[in-house]
Amino acid sequence: MRIAIVGGSFNPPHIGHMILIEEILATGRYQRVLLIPAKTAPHKVPQMDPGPEMRLALLEASIEGWPKVAIEDCELKRTGLSYTSDTLEELWDRKLFDEKPGLVIGDDLAPDFLATWKRAEKILELADIIVAHRLYVENIPLPYPHDYLDNLVIPISSTLVRGRIHGGGAWRSLVMPSVRTIIENYGLYRNT
Repeated sequence: MRIAIVGGSFNPPHIGHMILIEEILATGRYQRVLLIPAKTAPHKVPQMDPGPEMRLALLEASIEGWPKVAIEDCELKRTGLSYTSDTLEELWDRKLFDEKPGLVIGDDLAPDFLATWKRAEKILELADIIVAHRLYVENIPLPYPHDYLDNLVIPISSTLVRGRIHGGGAWRSLVMPSVRTIIENYGLYRNT
């Protein structure tokens, strides 16, 4: 069974994430999607973070009843920054894969992959890179082996959702109903 990996802070998970998961599964190349929430992502400064446990609860709520999608919380259990190379090595050591997984990265991070990701060459050994459209509709040239996911560009981000919640704007349709309930019940993202 081929597995595609999607990592991120998921702060909060939103419908853009869910559409991306569906797009990955619709290709038929991957039979399962593994979501890996980061404790501390090296590419992002945490903003209005309710904490890793709450982000995990939000993520679990967002995929409830979706048997082809699972969550791996190994990065939440680790101390320090979450590096993809370390995670891939750990998952291979635990024999989570029977063949090379696909690692999904956005086209916003893809151009700087070789220069900015820790042990990028090791990542290329351990996973196939799948580039998802996030900023660009067209495929951009990249100097390493990769495949493009033919996905919709959805102009929704966790930053947008947090900002709308914080500012009292419209946000409820941008997340799954179960996530909306948790955000409302706990008053998340209302304060800085």
